[in-house]
This record gives sequence, C-alpha cells and structure tokens, in this order.
Amino acid sequence: MNSTVEHRRVWRIAGPIILSNVSVPLLGAVDTAVVGHLDSPIYLGGVAIGSLVFSYVYWGFGFLRMGTTGLAAQAMGARDGQEIWATLGRGLVMAVILSVVVIALQFPIIDVARWLFEASNPVEELAREYFLIRIWAAPAALANYVVLGWLIGLQRAGSALALQVFMNGLNVILDLVFVVGFGWDVRGVAAASALSEYAAIVAGLFLCVRILRREGARPNTDQLWDITRFRRLAAINGDIFIRTLFLISAFAVFTAQSAKFGDTTLAVNALLLNFQMFLSHALDGFAHAASALVGGAAGARERVAFRRGVGITTVWAVATAVAFMGVYVVAGHLLVDVLTSLPDVRQESYVYLPWLILSPLISVWSFQLDGVYIGATETALMRNMMIISFIGYAGALMVLLPIYGNHGLWAALLLFMAFRGITLGLTYPRIERRISAET
Repeated sequence: MNSTVEHRRVWRIAGPIILSNVSVPLLGAVDTAVVGHLDSPIYLGGVAIGSLVFSYVYWGFGFLRMGTTGLAAQAMGARDGQEIWATLGRGLVMAVILSVVVIALQFPIIDVARWLFEASNPVEELAREYFLIRIWAAPAALANYVVLGWLIGLQRAGSALALQVFMNGLNVILDLVFVVGFGWDVRGVAAASALSEYAAIVAGLFLCVRILRREGARPNTDQLWDITRFRRLAAINGDIFIRTLFLISAFAVFTAQSAKFGDTTLAVNALLLNFQMFLSHALDGFAHAASALVGGAAGARERVAFRRGVGITTVWAVATAVAFMGVYVVAGHLLVDVLTSLPDVRQESYVYLPWLILSPLISVWSFQLDGVYIGATETALMRNMMIISFIGYAGALMVLLPIYGNHGLWAALLLFMAFRGITLGLTYPRIERRISAET
C-alpha cells in the first residue's frame, strides 16, 4: 500500500474521531461559559469539582472503551465475525454490572469527594447537587463507552462521530434551555448531561444492530459467555482501570491543590484545563487511529503494517500538537475571554497561559503511545509505566508546589505528561519484539 493511501486511511479513521472528541471539550467549554457568565465564581467551581468527580468515576471505567477498541480491532483483523459480536456483548454486560455498583455507592462517593476537595461550602454544595443528579445516567454513560470503543475498533469512525455529535449537540441545547431558560444553574448542567447520555445509548445500540446485520455477524451465546475470553477481558480492563485511576488521580490532586489557593484560582485552573482537554481529545483521535491500525495488524500478525500504522499516526499527531501551540499563542487571550467575563479570573488566567502553550509538544507522546499499547493489548506494561510516572509527579509536587505555588502546580502537571511519554517510549521496543516473534 503506497504512502498516500496510508495517510488517507489514517485520516479516514482519525478525522471523524478528532471531530467527535473535540465535541467533548466543546461541551465542557459550553458548560463553563454558561455558568461562567453567572454572577459568582462559585458556579464555575461547583461544575469543576462535580465534573471532576465524574471524570474520576467514569474515566476510571474508560477501560470499557479502550479495552473494547483493542479487542474489536484484533477480531476484525482476524476476520472473526462472531467474536466481533461477542466483544460488544461482553462489554455491555460489564457496563451494566458496573453502573449498578456506581449508583449503589453514590453517597459514599460524593462524601469522599467533599472530604478530598477543600473548597468553600457553597462550591461543595453545588458540586453535590450536580453529582446526585447526573449519577443516574451511569448505565447509559458506561454503555456508551463500550459502543464507541467497538465502533472505533471496527474503523467505523464516521459512526462514532455521528453518535458523539448527536449526544453533545443535544447536551448543548439542553444546557441553554435548563440554565439560561429555566435558571437551574448547576442543576441544569447536570440534567442536560444525563438526558443526552440516555438519548445517545438508544441511538448507539440501534446503530450497532444495523452494522452487525450488514456484516452478517450472527450471535453466538456460547462464545459470548466463554469464561476464558471473559478472563482476558477482565485482565485487560483491570490493567487499564489501574492506569486510568492514576491518570485521573493526577488531575484530582491538581484540582484539590487548586482549591487550596481560593475560589478564584480554582476557577482559573478549571478554565485553563479546558485548553488541555481540547488538546487531549484532538490528539486522542490519532491515538485511536493507532489503536485501530495496530490492533488490526496485531490480529493479522503483520509486523510491517504494525510499524507503518505507528509511524504515520505519530507524524500527524505531532503536526497537530504544533498547530495547537500556534492557536494558543495567537488566540489564547481571546479564548479565555470567551469562556468567562469575570475580570479577576481573566487576568489571572493570562498569567498561567504560557503553561498551556508548552503543553502540546510535551503531551503528544504519551497520548500516541497509549494508543499503540491499547491496540496491541499490552495493557500491563502501560499500567506499570503510568504508576512510575505518577510517583514522579508526586515528587515534583513536593518540590515545586511549596516554592512556586500555582506555577509549581502547573509545572508538575507538565512533568507528569513528560514522564508518561518517556517511560512508554523506553518500553516500546518490547511490543515490536513481540509482534516480530509472532510473525
């Protein structure tokens, strides 16, 4: 396959995923803008902490998406139609079970969160209201992870895009109706998210059934409930869960430390994290493309295709990171002004904006290598490198935070991203050796 065709193939996968992923922080930006124009920064803080709790809970279950992507891609590479169907079924079974557990533990979860985040009482109360409304969408949210991961693994990026645009577009509309129209403030943001997640899973399951029928993949209940395959799924998901737990913990620590600097600095850091979320969701598009291509190559045991998939997706990921740096340099102040009208928050945001300008070229390597490791289902290695990186992050916080305050907090976060890229890069040759051994 020539180089031009390969680049086009990457963009057919990555392009829709990037658009799909960028819609997520766009939604976060809309949430921020809607409450950022209310009369107090406590609303920004309440949404920031409430959203972070869900990030901690839901992103902790991100293995439902990532694990499904790798397994579905490998099943497609092996041309196993029944396993493609069973991969979706096993993921949905696990999503239902886990969502029941999350709902049952809602009060202990929010109580622990309030203990961890030392925000003001009004901010904590708003965060609690947000959480106790949105938690009831847990079954839909976790099932959506499975559906999106399955679609990406099958290289149905356009379908994943359509589903995300539908969900986030509906969420934006409901945000405006509930918050601006009905005056529900933080409660309106939570209700909008919950309702849009349920609408999305209905549409997503309908889409999956159509794809399976078109592909002629028939259900096989024996294969669905195969204990060996469930154990493999559990092992992969367990590794990704631990990895994601440490990743979200890093951002949880960041927000907890932000709250100690006061409501204004908490609002500033929450606002600026939207920039990092835009970046991460865009780079994640190439990571997903790498997962799909690498997983397909691993399933077919094609070493040359494996290397080609890694190389081309990485080139485009780095180019995208450079583009983000340019946007943040040219339009960073304007983006801050769009997100909030509060003068104090704006002025303090300008001070810390340079950290976000540095972030793209530091962060790109960890995102890209995560995609490679997930596609190759080398999840234990990825988990171990994340733990090492988190230890380095904790050490950086201990040294930098007392000396440099909020600047030290941002420096430690970027060092964490750098540690992730370095450790994954050092262990990458093991994956190529494994693919070489299989061929």
